[in-house]
Amino acid sequence: MTYTVDAVLKAMELLFLVAEQDGKGVTELAKGSGNTKARAFRLLTTLEESGLVRRQMPMATYSLGYRALIIGAAAQNQLSLLQVANEILASVGSECNESVLVRIRDGLETICIAWWDAPHAVRVHTQLGTRRPLGVGASGKLLLAYAPEDVQAQLLAGDLKKYTDKTLTKRSEIKKELKKIIEEGVSISESERTAEMVAISAPVRDASGAVVASLSMSAPASRTTKTSMKKHTEAIIRGARRFSAALGYVAE
Repeated sequence: MTYTVDAVLKAMELLFLVAEQDGKGVTELAKGSGNTKARAFRLLTTLEESGLVRRQMPMATYSLGYRALIIGAAAQNQLSLLQVANEILASVGSECNESVLVRIRDGLETICIAWWDAPHAVRVHTQLGTRRPLGVGASGKLLLAYAPEDVQAQLLAGDLKKYTDKTLTKRSEIKKELKKIIEEGVSISESERTAEMVAISAPVRDASGAVVASLSMSAPASRTTKTSMKKHTEAIIRGARRFSAALGYVAE
């Protein structure tokens, strides 16, 4: 079944109305949303089938469904991520003196949700909202390492693209790398996604302990040494710990 833009907007209005006025029946919701009772019932039925609202008997009143709660929890979590990211990225970036960013996983990709640019003429450039394949580069490998097993299995069962000579494409190598990341709590990439670029990434955890994002540093290989890599790694790990603590995570 297809819906017009108007029908979708009306359905969203009904969804927000249910969120604001829990326990109302179809007559009240129709009046509040400017729909006829018949149209409101059809739209509510669609929302119910999608899990966004649920009808409670015997009074036939409506409240939010489990999928709406998932959206709400994710929105709250991501808004917290953005707020904390904006608070700490500059300090972490200044400590590293390199560009730093925050990525989250979306399916088999990662998305940049926050970014701080280093004050160098030559630096790594990116944009908010840019997507990259999961499992490639420091943040991609880290978010894959902490992803559910079914996500890891899906990625490893697909085609593994080679971006540079150093991109990991052998499944045995990737599994070994993921195990190492979990053991060490940090992910390092040297020219795996982009030639002559290095990156370091550490996990950001929420109050439940789940890894919800990666905090990463990126820099040209020409500007990094073994000594600076060690300092950058320590700074990123400290920054990720501060980030996690701000989200409510308490280390054991």
